[in-house]
Amino acid sequence: MEGIEHKTVTVNGIKMHVAEIGQGPVVLFLHGFPECWFSWRHQLAFMASNGYRAVAPDLRGYSDTTGAPVNDFTKFTTLHVVGDVVALLNAVAAHEEKVFVVGHDWGAMIAWALCLYRPDRVKALVNLSVAFTPRNPTRKPVESLRAVYGDDYYVCRFQEPGEIEGEFAQIGTKRVLKNFLTYRNPCPLYLPKGKGFGDSADTPIILPSWLSEEEIDYYASKYEKRGFTGALNYYRALDINWELTAPWTGDQIKVPVKFIVGDLDLTYNAPGAKDFIHKGGFKKYVPLLKEVVVMEGVAHFIHQEKPDEINKHILDFFQEFPCLQ
Repeated sequence: MEGIEHKTVTVNGIKMHVAEIGQGPVVLFLHGFPECWFSWRHQLAFMASNGYRAVAPDLRGYSDTTGAPVNDFTKFTTLHVVGDVVALLNAVAAHEEKVFVVGHDWGAMIAWALCLYRPDRVKALVNLSVAFTPRNPTRKPVESLRAVYGDDYYVCRFQEPGEIEGEFAQIGTKRVLKNFLTYRNPCPLYLPKGKGFGDSADTPIILPSWLSEEEIDYYASKYEKRGFTGALNYYRALDINWELTAPWTGDQIKVPVKFIVGDLDLTYNAPGAKDFIHKGGFKKYVPLLKEVVVMEGVAHFIHQEKPDEINKHILDFFQEFPCLQ
């Protein structure tokens, strides 16, 4: 993409690929699954054109970021990844005490963790799709998900190293990515063993207007090169995160936040999610929550599906916080 600079930065023992553009206050974009820096393609140039320096890394285990031990999922906790992010900020934003952050999906979870562990580094946060989830001190997350959804729930299917990767290999990388990126069902995602996404391999997947074959090809080129294991390790480390974050039980997110979600997003339609978001639970744990935006007719990949609206939401929110350069 025109104007975007790509570089590799050594941080926290890994070599992190970073895409960046623009001059001004740093806006750090954290991607989710199954994506990479490229998922922010619509936001990067927009923020740069409005006087910001947009920085989008490939997170640990993803795409062109290398050096993480992908065969050891215990090295993919939020503490590891936030360690990467803080080291990246020290490298690319050394003169800024705090930066703006935007996260989506797993990137949103890492952004919440960054705000929990190092609120001193975040000026304000726009998070998409995944609301903050307070730690339940009595039950591990995978156990909780299995109890609610069963063994075929996608997070549960991701737990056994190598198993789902083998099934994805049979389906084909490009088709797997198409299935994930075009998913618009607000109901839970199930991946029964041996049945994949429940569709025939001969059935064409029609791409929406916001996603082209060329864009799918870019994602596929990265996952064919790197595989899915690094990305799946985030799910496999969920219970380890739970063990390590006991000291933060009951803690709050103490940075200004704007939260945006689509009404068709499976995260928004999870049991109890709407009540938590709208009836005081979210605000209790995120006391500086300034606004919750629910976009109608929009699914999980909200920043790609509705880039113009998301860009405006991000810019309008960050412009509330003057920056001294």
